[in-house]
Amino acid sequence: MTKDKNEAYHLANYQYPTLEIPLGVKKVLLHSCCAPCVAELLLALLASKIEPVVLFYNPNIHPRQEYDIRKAENKRHADSLSVRCVDLDYDRDNWFKRVKGLEYEPERGKRCSVCFDMRFERTALYAHENGYQVFTSSLGISRWKDFAQITNCGNKAAKRHENMLYWEYNWRKKGGSMRMVEISKQENFYQQEYCGCIFSLRDTNKHR
Repeated sequence: MTKDKNEAYHLANYQYPTLEIPLGVKKVLLHSCCAPCVAELLLALLASKIEPVVLFYNPNIHPRQEYDIRKAENKRHADSLSVRCVDLDYDRDNWFKRVKGLEYEPERGKRCSVCFDMRFERTALYAHENGYQVFTSSLGISRWKDFAQITNCGNKAAKRHENMLYWEYNWRKKGGSMRMVEISKQENFYQQEYCGCIFSLRDTNKHR
Protein backbone atom coordinates (compact mmCIF):
# COMPACT_ATOMS: atom_id res chain seq x y z
CA MET A 1 0.00 0.00 0.00
CA THR A 2 1.47 3.35 -1.01
CA LYS A 3 1.84 6.20 1.45
CA ASP A 4 -0.41 8.47 -0.61
CA LYS A 5 -3.21 5.93 -0.75
CA ASN A 6 -2.97 5.23 2.95
CA GLU A 7 -3.09 8.92 3.86
CA ALA A 8 -6.08 9.51 1.59
CA TYR A 9 -8.16 7.26 3.80
CA HIS A 10 -7.23 9.00 7.06
CA LEU A 11 -10.27 11.17 7.51
CA ALA A 12 -9.49 14.38 9.41
CA ASN A 13 -5.88 13.17 9.78
CA TYR A 14 -7.06 10.10 11.64
CA GLN A 15 -4.28 7.84 12.84
CA TYR A 16 -5.10 4.21 13.41
CA PRO A 17 -4.44 2.96 16.94
CA THR A 18 -1.93 0.19 17.41
CA LEU A 19 -3.81 -3.08 17.52
CA GLU A 20 -2.67 -6.17 19.35
CA ILE A 21 -4.14 -9.54 18.47
CA PRO A 22 -4.87 -11.85 21.41
CA LEU A 23 -2.26 -14.57 21.99
CA GLY A 24 0.41 -12.21 20.70
CA VAL A 25 0.26 -13.49 17.13
CA LYS A 26 0.97 -11.27 14.15
CA LYS A 27 -1.17 -13.03 11.56
CA VAL A 28 -4.96 -13.21 11.45
CA LEU A 29 -7.43 -15.01 9.19
CA LEU A 30 -9.97 -12.39 8.18
CA HIS A 31 -13.38 -13.58 7.00
CA SER A 32 -14.68 -11.04 4.49
CA CYS A 33 -18.34 -10.61 3.62
CA CYS A 34 -17.59 -8.00 0.92
CA ALA A 35 -15.04 -5.39 -0.15
CA PRO A 36 -16.91 -2.36 1.28
CA CYS A 37 -16.96 -3.89 4.76
CA VAL A 38 -13.48 -5.40 4.83
CA ALA A 39 -11.56 -2.36 3.51
CA GLU A 40 -11.45 -0.49 6.84
CA LEU A 41 -10.28 -3.63 8.66
CA LEU A 42 -7.45 -4.17 6.21
CA LEU A 43 -6.13 -0.64 6.66
CA ALA A 44 -6.34 -0.88 10.45
CA LEU A 45 -4.50 -4.21 10.50
CA LEU A 46 -1.81 -3.16 8.06
CA ALA A 47 -1.20 0.06 10.02
CA SER A 48 -0.39 -2.14 13.04
CA LYS A 49 2.00 -4.36 11.04
CA ILE A 50 -0.43 -7.26 11.35
CA GLU A 51 -0.59 -9.69 8.43
CA PRO A 52 -4.19 -10.34 7.38
CA VAL A 53 -5.17 -13.18 5.08
CA VAL A 54 -8.62 -12.58 3.60
CA LEU A 55 -11.00 -15.53 3.36
CA PHE A 56 -14.10 -15.25 1.19
CA TYR A 57 -16.76 -17.79 2.12
CA ASN A 58 -20.32 -16.55 1.71
CA PRO A 59 -22.66 -19.25 0.36
CA ASN A 60 -25.64 -17.12 1.42
CA ILE A 61 -25.18 -14.61 -1.41
CA HIS A 62 -27.84 -14.93 -4.10
CA PRO A 63 -28.08 -15.03 -7.09
CA ARG A 64 -24.82 -16.42 -8.46
CA GLN A 65 -24.19 -13.28 -10.51
CA GLU A 66 -24.32 -11.18 -7.31
CA TYR A 67 -21.97 -13.64 -5.60
CA ASP A 68 -19.44 -13.44 -8.44
CA ILE A 69 -19.48 -9.63 -8.45
CA ARG A 70 -18.92 -9.38 -4.69
CA LYS A 71 -16.18 -12.02 -4.80
CA ALA A 72 -14.39 -10.22 -7.65
CA GLU A 73 -14.54 -6.86 -5.80
CA ASN A 74 -13.19 -8.53 -2.68
CA LYS A 75 -10.22 -10.00 -4.56
CA ARG A 76 -9.57 -6.80 -6.50
CA HIS A 77 -9.22 -4.80 -3.31
CA ALA A 78 -7.12 -7.42 -1.51
CA ASP A 79 -4.79 -7.59 -4.52
CA SER A 80 -4.45 -3.79 -4.56
CA LEU A 81 -3.07 -3.97 -1.02
CA SER A 82 -0.91 -7.04 -1.74
CA VAL A 83 -2.97 -9.05 0.73
CA ARG A 84 -3.44 -12.77 0.11
CA CYS A 85 -7.03 -13.77 -0.60
CA VAL A 86 -8.45 -17.27 -0.12
CA ASP A 87 -11.61 -18.20 -2.05
CA LEU A 88 -13.64 -21.15 -0.74
CA ASP A 89 -16.50 -23.01 -2.37
CA TYR A 90 -19.85 -21.31 -3.01
CA ASP A 91 -21.64 -24.21 -1.24
CA ARG A 92 -25.08 -22.73 -1.89
CA ASP A 93 -27.06 -25.99 -1.61
CA ASN A 94 -25.75 -26.69 1.88
CA TRP A 95 -26.66 -23.15 2.92
CA PHE A 96 -30.28 -23.64 1.84
CA LYS A 97 -30.39 -26.91 3.81
CA ARG A 98 -29.10 -25.14 6.93
CA VAL A 99 -31.72 -22.37 6.82
CA LYS A 100 -34.69 -24.54 5.80
CA GLY A 101 -37.73 -23.59 7.86
CA LEU A 102 -36.32 -20.14 8.67
CA GLU A 103 -37.29 -18.45 5.42
CA TYR A 104 -39.53 -15.88 7.13
CA GLU A 105 -37.33 -15.09 10.09
CA PRO A 106 -36.65 -11.33 10.41
CA GLU A 107 -33.26 -9.75 9.85
CA ARG A 108 -31.05 -10.37 12.92
CA GLY A 109 -33.23 -13.39 13.76
CA LYS A 110 -32.53 -17.13 13.91
CA ARG A 111 -31.80 -17.43 10.20
CA CYS A 112 -28.95 -14.94 10.49
CA SER A 113 -27.46 -16.89 13.42
CA VAL A 114 -27.55 -20.11 11.39
CA CYS A 115 -25.96 -18.27 8.45
CA PHE A 116 -23.17 -16.83 10.61
CA ASP A 117 -22.61 -20.23 12.21
CA MET A 118 -22.10 -21.89 8.84
CA ARG A 119 -19.70 -19.24 7.55
CA PHE A 120 -17.67 -19.10 10.77
CA GLU A 121 -17.51 -22.88 11.17
CA ARG A 122 -15.92 -23.12 7.73
CA THR A 123 -13.60 -20.21 8.50
CA ALA A 124 -12.52 -21.80 11.78
CA LEU A 125 -11.91 -25.13 10.04
CA TYR A 126 -9.70 -23.46 7.44
CA ALA A 127 -7.83 -21.67 10.23
CA HIS A 128 -7.33 -24.95 12.09
CA GLU A 129 -6.12 -26.77 8.98
CA ASN A 130 -3.73 -24.01 7.95
CA GLY A 131 -2.06 -23.00 11.20
CA TYR A 132 -3.99 -19.85 12.18
CA GLN A 133 -4.75 -19.40 15.86
CA VAL A 134 -6.98 -16.32 15.51
CA PHE A 135 -9.75 -15.37 13.09
CA THR A 136 -12.14 -12.44 12.89
CA SER A 137 -14.70 -11.07 10.43
CA SER A 138 -15.78 -7.91 8.65
CA LEU A 139 -19.44 -8.76 9.34
CA GLY A 140 -19.38 -6.87 12.64
CA ILE A 141 -18.53 -3.48 11.16
CA SER A 142 -21.94 -3.02 9.56
CA ARG A 143 -24.45 -1.07 11.64
CA TRP A 144 -27.19 -3.20 10.07
CA LYS A 145 -25.89 -6.28 11.89
CA ASP A 146 -26.20 -7.35 15.52
CA PHE A 147 -22.62 -7.20 16.83
CA ALA A 148 -23.38 -9.44 19.84
CA GLN A 149 -25.02 -12.02 17.59
CA ILE A 150 -21.99 -12.12 15.30
CA THR A 151 -19.56 -12.33 18.22
CA ASN A 152 -21.49 -15.20 19.78
CA CYS A 153 -21.40 -17.16 16.50
CA GLY A 154 -17.69 -16.48 16.09
CA ASN A 155 -16.92 -17.73 19.58
CA LYS A 156 -18.99 -20.87 19.07
CA ALA A 157 -17.11 -21.70 15.88
CA ALA A 158 -13.73 -21.13 17.53
CA LYS A 159 -14.57 -23.51 20.37
CA ARG A 160 -14.84 -26.36 17.88
CA HIS A 161 -11.03 -26.41 17.66
CA GLU A 162 -8.35 -26.55 20.32
CA ASN A 163 -6.30 -23.36 20.80
CA MET A 164 -8.52 -21.41 18.39
CA LEU A 165 -9.76 -17.88 19.16
CA TYR A 166 -12.31 -15.56 17.58
CA TRP A 167 -11.08 -11.97 17.89
CA GLU A 168 -14.04 -9.93 19.18
CA TYR A 169 -12.65 -6.51 18.26
CA ASN A 170 -15.40 -3.96 17.60
CA TRP A 171 -14.45 -2.48 14.23
CA ARG A 172 -17.29 0.06 14.39
CA LYS A 173 -15.82 2.09 17.23
CA LYS A 174 -13.82 5.28 16.79
CA GLY A 175 -15.45 6.04 13.45
CA GLY A 176 -14.82 2.69 11.80
CA SER A 177 -18.23 2.56 10.14
CA MET A 178 -17.83 6.13 8.83
CA ARG A 179 -14.42 5.37 7.33
CA MET A 180 -15.84 2.20 5.81
CA VAL A 181 -18.32 4.32 3.84
CA GLU A 182 -15.66 6.85 2.82
CA ILE A 183 -13.24 4.18 1.62
CA SER A 184 -16.02 2.51 -0.33
CA LYS A 185 -16.70 5.79 -2.16
CA GLN A 186 -13.03 6.41 -2.89
CA GLU A 187 -12.50 2.88 -4.17
CA ASN A 188 -15.71 3.05 -6.22
CA PHE A 189 -16.78 -0.34 -4.92
CA TYR A 190 -19.82 -2.09 -6.30
CA GLN A 191 -22.60 -1.07 -3.92
CA GLN A 192 -24.84 -4.00 -3.06
CA GLU A 193 -28.39 -3.06 -2.13
CA TYR A 194 -29.23 -5.92 0.25
CA CYS A 195 -27.49 -8.15 2.78
CA GLY A 196 -26.92 -11.03 0.41
CA CYS A 197 -29.38 -13.91 0.72
CA ILE A 198 -32.50 -14.45 -1.35
CA PHE A 199 -34.69 -13.74 1.68
CA SER A 200 -33.05 -10.40 2.43
CA LEU A 201 -33.49 -9.53 -1.27
CA ARG A 202 -37.17 -10.44 -1.00
CA ASP A 203 -37.67 -8.30 2.11
CA THR A 204 -35.67 -5.39 0.69
CA ASN A 205 -37.80 -5.41 -2.46
CA LYS A 206 -40.94 -5.37 -0.31
CA HIS A 207 -39.62 -2.39 1.63
CA ARG A 208 -38.93 -0.52 -1.59
